[in-house]
Amino acid sequence: MRVVIIEDETAAAQNLSAILHKVCSEIDVVATIDTVVDSVEFFRTKPSLDLVFMDIHLADGASFRIFDNVDIATPIIFTTAYDQYALEAFKVNSIDYLLKPINEESVKRAIEKWQRLTSIERNDYASRISQVAQQHKVEQQTFLVHFRDKIIPLKVEDVAFFHTFEEHVTAYCHNGNKYQIDLTLEALQSQLSSNDFFRANRQFIISRKALKDVSVWFGSRLSANLTIEVPERIVIPKARVHDFKNWLKN
Repeated sequence: MRVVIIEDETAAAQNLSAILHKVCSEIDVVATIDTVVDSVEFFRTKPSLDLVFMDIHLADGASFRIFDNVDIATPIIFTTAYDQYALEAFKVNSIDYLLKPINEESVKRAIEKWQRLTSIERNDYASRISQVAQQHKVEQQTFLVHFRDKIIPLKVEDVAFFHTFEEHVTAYCHNGNKYQIDLTLEALQSQLSSNDFFRANRQFIISRKALKDVSVWFGSRLSANLTIEVPERIVIPKARVHDFKNWLKN
């Protein structure tokens, strides 16, 4: 059985690989991938696979972005640490998932369920996965945020950038206001318009409206300069420069 693991946490990927080999000696983990970009490139080669274990949140964004760029016919078992919204969608669409921390029993159940599928059901998996991906691409227009003793609606169009620091995410608005958001950058990225917002790096998601200009930075990187003050320099890593330039052009 040829399997691919798509997971951006090294320890989690190693743990899953060890469990897979323990559960089924016939499993061959042919690749372990940690980004959306590398996953797209891998699936474009049309590899012969039996099963894919895919983390929902990867180093460079939500794994649903993979389906925007390539068709995947292989059955997929998603993994996640906390995204209850995603879990409910998978249940409704009969898509398997593993809730982290992953254990041997849950992996065994998932594989057994996959083995019970008929060939027709396995072929139907791809269309059901695409449906879930489309559901998660619904763009968020308003977030509810806590401000002092109130809950107020924050329009996405009012946000200049999102920044994470010490596991807290803050939305900085064009008018200078800022609010804490009860979501990770990964979760935000899956809900924001990819045309209007760009995941610059691990710390920032920036709005097109807030972008003033771009500077060339060291090591083939870029620096995004915004119209409002930022808590730290926004450096676009070399691996993201190509995508960033395409985003600017579009």
